[in-house]
Amino acid sequence: MEEKALIQACKSGDAQAQNKLYESYAPVLFAICRRYLSRYEDAEDVLVEAFFKIFTQIHQFSFLGSFEGWMKKIVVNECLMFLRKQMHIHADIEDQTALATEEVSPHSTLVAGDILQLLDKLPTGYRTIFNMYVVEGYKHREIADLLGISINTSKSQLILAKKRMQELLEEINF
Repeated sequence: MEEKALIQACKSGDAQAQNKLYESYAPVLFAICRRYLSRYEDAEDVLVEAFFKIFTQIHQFSFLGSFEGWMKKIVVNECLMFLRKQMHIHADIEDQTALATEEVSPHSTLVAGDILQLLDKLPTGYRTIFNMYVVEGYKHREIADLLGISINTSKSQLILAKKRMQELLEEINF
């Protein structure tokens, strides 16, 4: 089924179309959740919430721009809302107790799983800003507005996140 027809069917409330949409996009959208949320279970919960929002607001999608991009924006916003509710976003960014204890095994090249493990070792504030800027392509002003922080805080947390990622890479002798 063509994407436009699939979207139209979802707008009509077609359960089969909704299932097809979920099956088609869940892996990509779940990967976004995992980049923001270190706990697998939290990422699953946020993905469910995001799809609920996608299906209840799909009538607002007007075929201007990418549908996948529209869904990704919803997923990122749901991740940020989850983090705000958990009050992690404003936690002390230097709190190293939040770091995972699991070590990444050294490889000649990093694979996606290794990168995810490295991201999981970053404090939540670092990980969030790193994801938004490096992976999602948000600008510092947008990050500041979405997170309720200053532009300079966004910039400094990105610098610290990159520095910490470099340290983690050095620890595994990459």
